[in-house]
Amino acid sequence: MKFEITNPGAFSTLLVQLAANEAVKAESGAMITMSETLDVDSKMERGLLGGLSRKLLTGESLFFQTITAARGPGEVLMASAYPGEIAVLDLDGSEEYILQKDGFLAAEQSVQVSTKAQNLTKGLFSGEGFFVMRISGKGKLAISTYGGIQKLSLAPGETRIIDNSHMVAWSANANYKIEKASKGWISSFTSGEGLVCRFTGPGDVYIQTRNSPGFGSWVRQFIPTR
Repeated sequence: MKFEITNPGAFSTLLVQLAANEAVKAESGAMITMSETLDVDSKMERGLLGGLSRKLLTGESLFFQTITAARGPGEVLMASAYPGEIAVLDLDGSEEYILQKDGFLAAEQSVQVSTKAQNLTKGLFSGEGFFVMRISGKGKLAISTYGGIQKLSLAPGETRIIDNSHMVAWSANANYKIEKASKGWISSFTSGEGLVCRFTGPGDVYIQTRNSPGFGSWVRQFIPTR
Protein backbone atom coordinates (compact mmCIF):
# COMPACT_ATOMS: atom_id res chain seq x y z
CA MET A 1 0.00 0.00 0.00
CA LYS A 2 1.31 3.44 -0.93
CA PHE A 3 0.37 6.78 0.66
CA GLU A 4 1.19 9.91 -1.36
CA ILE A 5 0.43 13.52 -0.48
CA THR A 6 -0.90 15.36 -3.53
CA ASN A 7 -1.72 19.06 -3.98
CA PRO A 8 0.66 19.90 -1.10
CA GLY A 9 -0.06 23.07 0.83
CA ALA A 10 -3.23 24.55 2.27
CA PHE A 11 -5.51 22.16 0.38
CA SER A 12 -3.54 18.91 0.54
CA THR A 13 -5.06 15.63 -0.55
CA LEU A 14 -4.00 12.04 0.14
CA LEU A 15 -3.71 9.48 -2.65
CA VAL A 16 -3.71 5.86 -1.46
CA GLN A 17 -2.80 3.13 -3.94
CA LEU A 18 -4.12 -0.30 -3.02
CA ALA A 19 -3.11 -3.74 -4.26
CA ALA A 20 -5.83 -6.33 -4.79
CA ASN A 21 -7.68 -7.18 -1.54
CA GLU A 22 -5.95 -4.45 0.48
CA ALA A 23 -8.07 -2.09 2.58
CA VAL A 24 -7.58 1.32 4.17
CA LYS A 25 -9.68 3.00 6.86
CA ALA A 26 -10.42 6.71 6.79
CA GLU A 27 -12.38 9.36 8.63
CA SER A 28 -16.04 9.38 7.65
CA GLY A 29 -16.59 11.55 4.56
CA ALA A 30 -12.89 11.66 3.58
CA MET A 31 -13.23 9.97 0.18
CA ILE A 32 -13.22 12.32 -2.85
CA THR A 33 -12.88 9.84 -5.73
CA MET A 34 -11.81 6.23 -6.20
CA SER A 35 -11.26 3.55 -8.82
CA GLU A 36 -14.22 1.42 -9.84
CA THR A 37 -12.39 -1.65 -8.53
CA LEU A 38 -12.74 -0.34 -4.97
CA ASP A 39 -15.66 -0.66 -2.56
CA VAL A 40 -16.44 1.74 0.28
CA ASP A 41 -18.22 0.66 3.43
CA SER A 42 -18.65 1.94 6.97
CA LYS A 43 -17.29 0.14 10.00
CA MET A 44 -17.08 0.77 13.73
CA GLU A 45 -13.51 0.69 15.00
CA ARG A 46 -13.13 -2.00 17.72
CA GLY A 47 -16.80 -2.97 17.39
CA LEU A 48 -19.91 -1.31 18.78
CA LEU A 49 -18.44 -0.29 22.14
CA GLY A 50 -15.32 1.10 20.50
CA GLY A 51 -17.38 3.08 18.02
CA LEU A 52 -19.72 4.44 20.69
CA SER A 53 -16.84 5.44 22.96
CA ARG A 54 -15.16 7.26 20.08
CA LYS A 55 -18.38 9.17 19.30
CA LEU A 56 -19.39 9.95 22.87
CA LEU A 57 -15.96 10.64 24.33
CA THR A 58 -14.12 12.46 21.56
CA GLY A 59 -16.99 13.81 19.48
CA GLU A 60 -15.69 12.03 16.38
CA SER A 61 -17.88 10.15 13.93
CA LEU A 62 -19.18 6.78 15.07
CA PHE A 63 -17.91 5.11 11.89
CA PHE A 64 -14.78 4.90 9.79
CA GLN A 65 -14.88 4.52 6.04
CA THR A 66 -13.36 1.21 4.98
CA ILE A 67 -12.19 1.22 1.36
CA THR A 68 -11.29 -2.18 -0.08
CA ALA A 69 -9.71 -3.18 -3.39
CA ALA A 70 -12.30 -5.91 -3.86
CA ARG A 71 -12.02 -6.33 -7.64
CA GLY A 72 -8.35 -5.65 -8.27
CA PRO A 73 -5.85 -2.86 -7.55
CA GLY A 74 -6.96 0.76 -7.49
CA GLU A 75 -6.55 4.14 -5.85
CA VAL A 76 -8.57 6.49 -3.68
CA LEU A 77 -8.17 10.24 -3.21
CA MET A 78 -9.05 11.67 0.21
CA ALA A 79 -9.03 14.97 2.08
CA SER A 80 -10.04 16.36 5.46
CA ALA A 81 -13.02 18.66 5.97
CA TYR A 82 -10.91 21.78 6.62
CA PRO A 83 -7.99 23.46 4.82
CA GLY A 84 -4.53 22.39 5.87
CA GLU A 85 -1.63 20.05 5.31
CA ILE A 86 -1.38 16.27 5.63
CA ALA A 87 1.53 14.26 7.05
CA VAL A 88 2.13 10.51 6.80
CA LEU A 89 3.69 8.68 9.76
CA ASP A 90 5.23 5.21 9.43
CA LEU A 91 4.49 3.36 12.68
CA ASP A 92 6.80 0.45 13.51
CA GLY A 93 4.81 -0.82 16.50
CA SER A 94 7.35 0.35 19.09
CA GLU A 95 5.70 3.69 19.84
CA GLU A 96 2.18 4.95 20.35
CA TYR A 97 0.84 8.42 19.54
CA ILE A 98 -1.81 10.62 21.09
CA LEU A 99 -3.89 12.45 18.52
CA GLN A 100 -6.18 15.43 18.92
CA LYS A 101 -9.77 14.64 18.00
CA ASP A 102 -9.73 16.22 14.52
CA GLY A 103 -6.29 14.95 13.51
CA PHE A 104 -7.06 11.47 12.11
CA LEU A 105 -7.47 11.17 8.33
CA ALA A 106 -6.57 7.60 7.28
CA ALA A 107 -4.54 4.53 8.20
CA GLU A 108 -3.75 0.99 7.21
CA GLN A 109 -5.97 -1.66 8.77
CA SER A 110 -3.09 -2.78 11.00
CA VAL A 111 -3.15 0.56 12.84
CA GLN A 112 -5.44 0.62 15.91
CA VAL A 113 -7.42 3.68 16.99
CA SER A 114 -8.87 3.91 20.50
CA THR A 115 -9.80 6.55 23.08
CA LYS A 116 -7.64 7.62 26.00
CA ALA A 117 -8.77 9.46 29.12
CA GLN A 118 -6.78 12.51 30.21
CA ASN A 119 -6.56 13.62 33.81
CA LEU A 120 -8.84 16.39 35.08
CA THR A 121 -6.39 19.26 34.59
CA LYS A 122 -5.40 18.26 31.06
CA GLY A 123 -9.01 17.58 30.10
CA LEU A 124 -10.18 21.01 31.26
CA PHE A 125 -7.34 23.12 29.99
CA SER A 126 -5.54 21.38 27.14
CA GLY A 127 -8.17 22.35 24.57
CA GLU A 128 -8.58 18.69 23.60
CA GLY A 129 -11.25 17.70 26.15
CA PHE A 130 -11.13 14.80 28.61
CA PHE A 131 -10.59 12.18 25.90
CA VAL A 132 -8.13 12.03 23.01
CA MET A 133 -7.31 9.35 20.45
CA ARG A 134 -4.57 6.77 21.04
CA ILE A 135 -2.90 5.35 17.94
CA SER A 136 -0.93 2.09 18.07
CA GLY A 137 0.22 -0.79 15.87
CA LYS A 138 2.28 -0.98 12.68
CA GLY A 139 1.59 0.69 9.37
CA LYS A 140 1.00 4.04 7.74
CA LEU A 141 -1.01 6.76 9.48
CA ALA A 142 -2.12 10.00 7.79
CA ILE A 143 -2.84 12.97 10.04
CA SER A 144 -4.42 16.25 8.95
CA THR A 145 -4.09 19.73 10.39
CA TYR A 146 -5.65 23.16 10.17
CA GLY A 147 -2.88 25.16 8.48
CA GLY A 148 0.65 23.90 7.99
CA ILE A 149 2.19 21.04 9.95
CA GLN A 150 5.60 20.92 11.61
CA LYS A 151 7.38 18.11 13.46
CA LEU A 152 9.35 18.84 16.63
CA SER A 153 11.73 16.06 17.73
CA LEU A 154 12.59 16.48 21.41
CA ALA A 155 15.78 14.97 22.82
CA PRO A 156 15.73 13.35 26.30
CA GLY A 157 15.19 16.12 28.84
CA GLU A 158 14.56 18.78 26.17
CA THR A 159 11.58 21.02 26.90
CA ARG A 160 9.37 22.95 24.50
CA ILE A 161 6.43 25.26 25.28
CA ILE A 162 3.50 24.85 22.87
CA ASP A 163 0.22 26.76 22.70
CA ASN A 164 -2.49 24.19 23.35
CA SER A 165 -4.53 25.24 20.29
CA HIS A 166 -1.64 24.23 18.01
CA MET A 167 -1.13 20.61 19.13
CA VAL A 168 -1.97 17.86 16.64
CA ALA A 169 -0.18 14.65 17.69
CA TRP A 170 2.55 13.64 20.10
CA SER A 171 4.45 10.57 21.25
CA ALA A 172 2.69 8.84 24.11
CA ASN A 173 5.98 8.67 26.05
CA ALA A 174 6.51 12.46 25.88
CA ASN A 175 5.56 14.07 29.20
CA TYR A 176 3.57 17.28 29.24
CA LYS A 177 1.78 19.50 31.69
CA ILE A 178 -0.51 22.52 31.45
CA GLU A 179 0.66 25.86 32.79
CA LYS A 180 0.15 29.61 32.45
CA ALA A 181 1.84 31.31 29.50
CA SER A 182 3.15 34.08 31.79
CA LYS A 183 3.92 34.29 35.48
CA GLY A 184 0.57 35.81 36.41
CA TRP A 185 -2.96 34.91 35.35
CA ILE A 186 -3.78 38.42 34.15
CA SER A 187 -0.68 38.77 31.98
CA SER A 188 -1.22 35.24 30.63
CA PHE A 189 -4.65 36.07 29.26
CA THR A 190 -3.97 39.68 28.22
CA SER A 191 -0.97 38.45 26.21
CA GLY A 192 -3.40 36.41 24.10
CA GLU A 193 -1.74 33.09 24.99
CA GLY A 194 -3.59 31.98 28.13
CA LEU A 195 -2.55 28.38 28.84
CA VAL A 196 0.26 26.44 27.21
CA CYS A 197 1.64 22.90 27.29
CA ARG A 198 5.17 22.19 28.53
CA PHE A 199 6.47 19.09 26.72
CA THR A 200 9.56 17.22 27.87
CA GLY A 201 11.31 14.69 25.63
CA PRO A 202 12.18 12.24 24.41
CA GLY A 203 9.43 12.19 21.84
CA ASP A 204 7.96 13.80 18.74
CA VAL A 205 5.31 16.50 18.70
CA TYR A 206 3.40 17.55 15.59
CA ILE A 207 2.03 21.09 15.64
CA GLN A 208 -0.24 23.07 13.31
CA THR A 209 0.49 26.65 12.23
CA ARG A 210 -3.09 27.88 12.64
CA ASN A 211 -5.77 27.32 15.27
CA SER A 212 -9.51 27.21 14.69
CA PRO A 213 -10.50 29.25 17.80
CA GLY A 214 -8.29 32.10 16.61
CA PHE A 215 -9.77 31.93 13.11
CA GLY A 216 -13.28 31.88 14.55
CA SER A 217 -12.57 35.02 16.57
CA TRP A 218 -11.22 36.76 13.47
CA VAL A 219 -14.32 35.87 11.41
CA ARG A 220 -16.79 36.97 14.10
CA GLN A 221 -15.67 40.59 13.87
CA PHE A 222 -17.09 40.75 10.33
CA ILE A 223 -20.48 39.23 11.21
CA PRO A 224 -23.18 41.92 11.65
CA THR A 225 -24.95 41.97 14.97
CA ARG A 226 -28.47 43.15 15.58
